[in-house]
Amino acid sequence: MNKNDTFDINQVLSVINEDTEFFPLLSSQDEEEMSKADIPEILPILPLRNTVLFPGVVIPITVGRDKSIKLVKEAYKGDKTIGVVAQKDMNIEEPTLEQLNKIGTVAHIIKVLQMPDGNTTVIIQGKQRFKIIEMESTTPYLKAKVERVPEDKPKVSSKEFKALISSIRELALQIIQLSPNLPSEAGLAIKNIESPTFLVNFISSNLSLETEQKQLLLETKDFVKRAKNLLEHLTTEIQMLELKNQIQNKVRIDLDKQQRDYFLNQQLKTIQEELGGNTPDLEIQDLEKRAKAKKWSKDIQKHFDKELEKLSRINPAAADYSVQINYLEVLLDLPWSEYSKDNFDLNRAVKVLDKDHYGLEKVKQRIVEYLAVLKLKNDMKAPILCLVGPPGVGKTSLGKSIARALGRKYTRMALGGVRDEAEIRGHRKTYIGAMPGRIIQSLKKAGTSNPVFVLDEIDKLGSDFKGDPSSALLEVLDPEQNTNFHDHYVEMEYDLSKVLFIATANSLSTIQPALLDRMEIIEVNGYTIEEKIEIAKKHLLPKQLEVHGLNKKDVQLSPKIFEKIIEEYTRESGVRGLEKKVGSIVRGVATRIVMEKPYNPKVDAQLAEEILGAPIFDKDLYEDNEIAGVVTGLAWTSVGGDILFIESSISPGKGKLSLTGNLGDVMKESAAIAMAYLRSHAEEFGIDYKVFDQWDVNIHVPAGATPKDGPSAGITMLTALTSLFTQRKVKEKLAMTGEITLRGRVLPVGGIKEKILAAKRANIKEIILSKANEKDILEIKEDYIKDLRFHYVTRMSEVINLALLDTKVKKAKNLTPTSPTA
Repeated sequence: MNKNDTFDINQVLSVINEDTEFFPLLSSQDEEEMSKADIPEILPILPLRNTVLFPGVVIPITVGRDKSIKLVKEAYKGDKTIGVVAQKDMNIEEPTLEQLNKIGTVAHIIKVLQMPDGNTTVIIQGKQRFKIIEMESTTPYLKAKVERVPEDKPKVSSKEFKALISSIRELALQIIQLSPNLPSEAGLAIKNIESPTFLVNFISSNLSLETEQKQLLLETKDFVKRAKNLLEHLTTEIQMLELKNQIQNKVRIDLDKQQRDYFLNQQLKTIQEELGGNTPDLEIQDLEKRAKAKKWSKDIQKHFDKELEKLSRINPAAADYSVQINYLEVLLDLPWSEYSKDNFDLNRAVKVLDKDHYGLEKVKQRIVEYLAVLKLKNDMKAPILCLVGPPGVGKTSLGKSIARALGRKYTRMALGGVRDEAEIRGHRKTYIGAMPGRIIQSLKKAGTSNPVFVLDEIDKLGSDFKGDPSSALLEVLDPEQNTNFHDHYVEMEYDLSKVLFIATANSLSTIQPALLDRMEIIEVNGYTIEEKIEIAKKHLLPKQLEVHGLNKKDVQLSPKIFEKIIEEYTRESGVRGLEKKVGSIVRGVATRIVMEKPYNPKVDAQLAEEILGAPIFDKDLYEDNEIAGVVTGLAWTSVGGDILFIESSISPGKGKLSLTGNLGDVMKESAAIAMAYLRSHAEEFGIDYKVFDQWDVNIHVPAGATPKDGPSAGITMLTALTSLFTQRKVKEKLAMTGEITLRGRVLPVGGIKEKILAAKRANIKEIILSKANEKDILEIKEDYIKDLRFHYVTRMSEVINLALLDTKVKKAKNLTPTSPTA
């Protein structure tokens, strides 16, 4: 049978012609003859899915199973007698004897119809009850050995029985009146039924009951008991109809928008169920099912259950419904207590880090240390690392390598330009469009509670009237507090202590001091030319070849070509610009290959210039020391180290000091300090103090379009002024960097590695530094500084003794002070 065995009787009646033997109502005489008729010992059995046939009742059924169609057609050609039995489970396609009810009804096939929609419809009339003894065969359809189940006839003349039948008839008529879906003709049929047994069977068949309840009525042997059971069902039905009508009347009188929406939603729910959609009830069931599979604490479970109960009370048409369901889905999607397993193979971790990044030894060492301690203790609060360095040195990509080395998930959050505190802590879910903060969203995306979490560009955080995001990060980046991180949207404390946070920054100056205090600072300095060559050879060139569809044989770059690109086409601490230039060369070669132009795979300087154009930068080379007052200094820029020429000149005047070269306030102050120190110690350096009032001094720092600031040129300026007023030569191939005080002390400065590399590129041989900067030199590989000689000083007098020769420059000026004239 199909899923629904019955359908609209009017559809059947419309296709039955005048000759059809169709008698829906039985007289007492007909019923008597029908009950006495013999039934075959072996009956073909037709299983029904969702209906029960009663004796005397005519019903239409639609047959769809192959066995059922074959049974009907063969029986219709024969004696038209079949056995009809209800299935216990309507979903079973091929029921066995155990899956059928034992009591059924012998049926007579009145008509077999082929409906317009292609289905086969059979109109059958129940005759008498039978019981299945045993199954005879299952092919080509079910056949069973049966026996008659006789009716226990009541005493029709009994007053009690008459009253029972009268009550049944009366309640049935009331139900027809109260129910708008039942036609009035049904009441006429019930009034005309004479036989009490047929009346009970007719009403039982048409009453809105479950299949199991109808089957119990059919199986009830005592007819009086069956009638009483039917009366109970009728009473219940009429009570439900009366209550329903009362509710409808009340709603009709007092129906506001919310109630209207509710009933519309109920209709929508029914439509969704019919279409196979996801109804609110199914959504709640799905949330409950997902919650059972979550590994979370009892507190979170309790909170979730409370919020789920709240959802069940909200009208699905209300705006709060979607807000609440989104909140519950966020709770379910978060990886509470879900951690990926760390890979404690330290040798593998070292290999992964070395393969992905050349150099950066301090960072690699710190990660290996973290892994070692974690392996020994097995429970350690993750450190908050902050990688500080110029752009393009691999700070962000280092996070991916760390994640791969640890075997953890990787997630990244760009903080550049973030000005709203809610970006970190989330919005309260009472707001329209509320969502969790980006910390929680990133963990949800990662799927674990211990990923490697890169906070990119933490120094670019902003603040406005919406709050200060850097202050919101204080809790996130404090190992003592982030075990109970509170997101405004989630409203539950979340443990961030297992997350390995790695912040990146270009400068520490803009980071809030309290935030800076919570992080472990690791400087990622710029690369030397040698390191850049290795990085280009091992990483950049293979990457660009793969991107542009070429192989190693197509493009071959020698270390000399890499060095040419680095020195003449890029000026940076990192390798981002270098990668672009390597990509340009690869594209240039790819173009020649496609256009079939002749070229040499071993790219030479001529081909490199042809593709890249004329060199952009000149090498910073040391200039001679034939001019007094010109000293080479060392400077740090955002793209690495550089050499800086401090030029000074004098002209007759009244002791005025002027500064040029786009200098910042700190650098101007350094020049003033140098001049003040020289005037106060003029005798020490063999200078007549009167000379300062008779000559104007100008200090210039070339590259006037480039802003310059900082205290590290202090000793260079003092050396230049001393050379200028003494006309002594400056030592050849010497550079210096350091801050000066009015007492003549030399203080340490930063960016030493970059400055040393710049000095080496400029062919400098000797460098003067503060004694306190000696530790920075010790951290540089010996290979990079083997040709350099360092002088560590604490006072300015040592600088002058080291930097100035006793010989005077050619064409030295005579600065002997003149006597004042009247």
